[in-house]
Amino acid sequence: MGISKLFIVLGISFLFIGVLWSFIGKLPGDIVIRRGNTTFFFPIVTSIVVSIVLTLIFFIIGKFR
Repeated sequence: MGISKLFIVLGISFLFIGVLWSFIGKLPGDIVIRRGNTTFFFPIVTSIVVSIVLTLIFFIIGKFR
C-alpha cells in the first residue's frame, strides 16, 4: 500500500514539474554558455523555484496524512 502511494505522488510531482517547466522556461539567472556548436544550459534559478514548489506540495501532503 505504501509503495503505490509513493508512485502516485512521484507521478503527480513529475507531471507538475513538466507543466511548470514549460511555463517557466528559462528564468533570469539560469546559466547559458554557448561556444561554437556546443551549448551548456544549467537552470539554477528554475531548479530553485521547482524545489520550493515541491517542498510546499510535500509539506501540504504531509499535513493531511
